[in-house]
Amino acid sequence: MFDRALRRRIDPFLEQIAVSARSIGLCADQVTWIGFGFGLLAMAAIASGAPILGLLFLLANRFCDGIDGALARLTCPTDRGAYLDIVLDFLFYAGFVFACAVAQPAEALPAAFLIFSFVGTGTSFLAYAIIAAQRNWPIEAGAKKGFAHLGGLTEGGETLLVFALMLLWPGAFAMLAWVFGALCWLTTITRVVTTLKVLR
Repeated sequence: MFDRALRRRIDPFLEQIAVSARSIGLCADQVTWIGFGFGLLAMAAIASGAPILGLLFLLANRFCDGIDGALARLTCPTDRGAYLDIVLDFLFYAGFVFACAVAQPAEALPAAFLIFSFVGTGTSFLAYAIIAAQRNWPIEAGAKKGFAHLGGLTEGGETLLVFALMLLWPGAFAMLAWVFGALCWLTTITRVVTTLKVLR
């Protein structure tokens, strides 16, 4: 929901970092894998009961997620890079919630609901992108992804905020999972309705 406003503020900084990363020989795919490595470390820290350490690795993961796209745009974005970015992001999102459930087994039900809701947002996001590519629908000007897609209430910025709150206040995990999961389903429904209208 507030990704666009956030990106306008942070993109110049990310682009400067991307220039520095390119100068030392890093490519976008390497940064994507490094970010996923931080994501795995975040999962391990969270599952072992170290939420603050998990938060640091979470922020490192999201930082790399911003850098890899900026770095790709400095050179030439590739289908391989876009594929890796989406797959590893989705794995991390689900893995984060799973790690929280490992740390707090009593909260397995709200964790399962949140992962279930991620299936809705992920499939509605990717199904639209597939159809848009097949029909050669234009990519929105200024878009940060290499394909046409629909936004929604729950995008990257909102997810990062909720994940950070879950780690800062573990006791609020269940409430945050139920509320954010419900918002994810609202996003899914609006995407489905919008897409079906376009396909009439």
